[in-house]
Amino acid sequence: MAAPASSQTIAVTEAVKRLLEGAPDAARLEQALRLLAKWRAELVANTLVKRSGTRVLSGPFKGMDYAVRASEGARAARLVGCYEASLVPVIEAITARDYGLIIDVGSAEGYYAVGLALRMPQVRLWARDADPKAQALCRALAAANGVADRVDVGGLMAHADFAVCGAQKTLVICDIEGAEAGLLDPALAPALREADILVETHEAFQPGICETIAARFRASHAVQVIGRRIEDAGLPDWMEGLSDMDRLLALWEWRAGPTPWLWMQRK
Repeated sequence: MAAPASSQTIAVTEAVKRLLEGAPDAARLEQALRLLAKWRAELVANTLVKRSGTRVLSGPFKGMDYAVRASEGARAARLVGCYEASLVPVIEAITARDYGLIIDVGSAEGYYAVGLALRMPQVRLWARDADPKAQALCRALAAANGVADRVDVGGLMAHADFAVCGAQKTLVICDIEGAEAGLLDPALAPALREADILVETHEAFQPGICETIAARFRASHAVQVIGRRIEDAGLPDWMEGLSDMDRLLALWEWRAGPTPWLWMQRK
């Protein structure tokens, strides 16, 4: 006898049924596919935890105890260690520098804040996120990895808060779902000109935002645009027994369109 359906499976099934009501429609099919892919991706992530544990398997944060759920986006890709694989060279460059402070704006559950704290024992980190649930997850992740004393978790960043960048060598990481154009403005936060900045631009939602931000900093920074890349080297051996679809979902980051990063290094 088959096991009874989980509450999540029932909820997703009902949601798909609602999406597909009415005449055939390509847009609704796409929405249903995305919903089903997220459901399956969570099952893959749960299997990863059962089979391989909660330690990140590869990448720049290999060994980090990722014993929390992602506050947004893909958990499986973080567990594998292939999350945002195109940033690996930048992360390695960052860990080799003597920053006094790293400010992670839009820190979510702390994948980068805690990962960098582990790699850079000399650095202090500010993890800032507007979502109280994300803040709680970040505190839990920092505690699980023994870096809670160096990861200061808080809420929204204001322009005036960036004044600290002028007092020490600082890196700003920013991923705030389209609000980056309003925050990363050196006319309103002049000390940003003194910091290195790694920012995800949500071009899929606001066409032109990548160039808008790049143009603001070209006089003070060397600007590099970084696109997407998929890296499957971290998949555990036991995943050879899975379908191609499940292996792809283990790498999927749930993005609906282009979100290029800008790596802007102070000249």
